[in-house]
Amino acid sequence: MNPSQDLNILGLVLNASWVVQLVMLLLLVVSVASWAAIFRKLSTLKRINALNDDFERDFWSGTSLNDLYAGAVQNARNAGPMERIFASGMREFQKLRERRITDPGTLLDGARRAMRASFQREMDVIESSLSFLGSVASVSPYVGLFGTVWGIMHAFTGFAGMEQVTLATVAPGIAEALVATALGLFAAIPAVVAYNRFARDIDRVATHQETFIEEFSNILQRNLGGHPPAAPAH
Repeated sequence: MNPSQDLNILGLVLNASWVVQLVMLLLLVVSVASWAAIFRKLSTLKRINALNDDFERDFWSGTSLNDLYAGAVQNARNAGPMERIFASGMREFQKLRERRITDPGTLLDGARRAMRASFQREMDVIESSLSFLGSVASVSPYVGLFGTVWGIMHAFTGFAGMEQVTLATVAPGIAEALVATALGLFAAIPAVVAYNRFARDIDRVATHQETFIEEFSNILQRNLGGHPPAAPAH
C-alpha cells in the first residue's frame, strides 16, 4: 500500500484486496442486472396497461360477448391479461352450458373460478422479477458492508508492522474498503425505488382486473336466462 497513491476511484479499486475486488465485481454485476430488470419491468407494465385498456374499451363498446370471445381466442398469443381472464371465464361458462347445466349458481361459480385461476396465473407473471429487485434492495448494502469490513481488517493488518502510522498511510486502505459500501448503496437505492414503484403499479393492475372479474360476473348473471350472451351495457 503506497501512502502517496492517487485516491481516485479506479486506483482504489485496483489497489483493493482480492476479496474486496470480488465483492465490488459482484455488486457491479447485480447493479447491471437490477437496471436490466427495471427497464424490462417498465416496458412490460406499460404494455400490459395498454392491452388492458384496449380490451376494456372493446368490452364496453357494445360488442357481443360471443364476438369478444371469438376475437380473444384468435388473438390469444398477443392478448393482454384482462382479455385472457375474460376468455377463460367465457370458455368455462360455455362448456358448462354445453353440458346442459342450467343451474345459475353452478354456471356463475364455474366461470368465476376459471377467471380467478387465470387471474392468479397472470399476476404470477406480472410479479416476476419483483422478488429479485427486493432481494437486491435488502441484501446489497450488507454485501457492500462485508467488503468494507474485510477491507478495513486487511488494511489494519498491513499497519501492524509499521513503526509510525499516519493519516497518509491509513487513508488509502480505508478509502479502498469504503468503495464497497458505496457500490452496495449504488445497487440498492435504485432497486428500492423501483420495487416500491412497481409494487404500487402492480397493485393497481390487480385491482383493475379484480374489478373487471366482478363486473363480468354480474353481466353473466344477467345473461343466465337461457338466452345467448348479450353485449355488456356499461
